[in-house]
Parts: sequence; C-alpha cells; structure tokens
Amino acid sequence: SALALLVLAAALASGLALALLPRPPVNRFCTVPDNRTGFLCDNRVTCVPASWVCDRVSNCRNGEDEQEQLCGDLPHSLPGYLVFYCSNPRSWVYADQKCNGMNECGDCSDETWSLAACPPCGEDWWSCSPVHFEFCSCIPRRLCRDGIQHCLGWSDEFLC
Repeated sequence: SALALLVLAAALASGLALALLPRPPVNRFCTVPDNRTGFLCDNRVTCVPASWVCDRVSNCRNGEDEQEQLCGDLPHSLPGYLVFYCSNPRSWVYADQKCNGMNECGDCSDETWSLAACPPCGEDWWSCSPVHFEFCSCIPRRLCRDGIQHCLGWSDEFLC
C-alpha cells in the first residue's frame, strides 16, 4: 500500500512537472489565397492576412489575432514573418503589404529596393520608373490612358 502511494505520488509529480515545462510556440505562419503572408488561427484552418492582425477586429474565432501578447508592443511583439522593416528602421509595414504595388514605406523600399526582393511587374501592371503619387515602379494597367499622368515620362498615357 505504501509502495502504491509512492508510485502514485511519483506519477503525479512527473505529470505536474511535464505540465509546467514551457511549450514550444505554435507555428502560425500560413499563406492566404493570393499567396501573401498570413496568420493561422487556433482552429488551424483559418488564415488571416498579416495586415488584419492587431487591427482591432477579431478575425479568428477566439480573437487570438488581437491578443495583448501579440499586439502589445507593435511591431516588436509580432512574429518576424508578419513584419517588413522599411529602409528607415523606425518604419515598418505588414509582410503582406510588401510587393503589393503601393508605396506604404514612403520611400518605395517595400516595393523596389533589394530588401523587398519583389518580382518584376505582373501582367496587370505597367512598368515605369519613377512614378508619381502612391506607386513605386509599376502602376495598375487600369490607370493607363486615363488622361492622368502616373509615369514621369507619360508612358502610361502614350505607350501603355
């Protein structure tokens, strides 16, 4: 009887010790349908775009995309795969905003510099550098021949 109690106590102690061990962090990297970086919810099915994390709207059923632990000290509290740092290290954008054609960094480092490693303009885009306004090196083809200069050399109005 004493031996049985000793075995039971040892089993409980080892179970408690295992429960108190730090668990490895859950890998939440995923890709959303347009092949951009996402955040995997607890249900292991829902993948929300990186830029939807910490936007004050719960996109995961349990709200894990808005938890204080994740959103408390942006961008430092975010996993590295959700963040892209601009050429100015104090500026950052969500990883899914990199190479999307828009100048979120303000200096185009999220679109054109070697840090971003963006592919060349896709088929729905027109390449011109430099461009005016919010774009960096490509403009959406829908802006071609719209009577508004988007490319410095007017190629969007005469060649596109």
